[in-house]
Amino acid sequence: MGKSILITGGVRSGKSRHAEERTLVLGQPAIYIATAEAHDAEMADRIARHQARRGPEWRTIGAPLDLLGALRDTDSDGAPRLVDCLTLWLSNLMLSGQDWEAASDALAAALPDLRAPVVFVTNEVGAGIVPENALARAFRDAAGLVNQKVATASDELWLCVAGHPLKVK
Repeated sequence: MGKSILITGGVRSGKSRHAEERTLVLGQPAIYIATAEAHDAEMADRIARHQARRGPEWRTIGAPLDLLGALRDTDSDGAPRLVDCLTLWLSNLMLSGQDWEAASDALAAALPDLRAPVVFVTNEVGAGIVPENALARAFRDAAGLVNQKVATASDELWLCVAGHPLKVK
């Protein structure tokens, strides 16, 4: 069984940087499984900044929808994987009309069977105000449930606050 780690936190909390550091400690080269898609210039710039921060010890694979497939496809060589991020993956699933509950159940159920380590990044979206529209409220609630499922199945859980990681589990 590979080690699984979930790192959560708010926007600009330092979770991605901490996840990159934790992943590289587990082995190099590492695999970066990106769930983001660049649908506009701001997101393209955000993705480019993340890529620039990573060095040659990373290989990037895009998996905006089939995250479990990407994890299974990269599980054989033992290289640690970093999934950034679960909340973008959830958003992609919801907007494409896929069954996010079944996908997140399958992901959590598969974690004990993965051989290579995996580090997940996710956003803590439930600590803010109640959103004003139904889709945003549904997303907030779904993100909380996905985070709970993956946290329960993970070996470690970290919360990043203002650039400082705190080990929860």
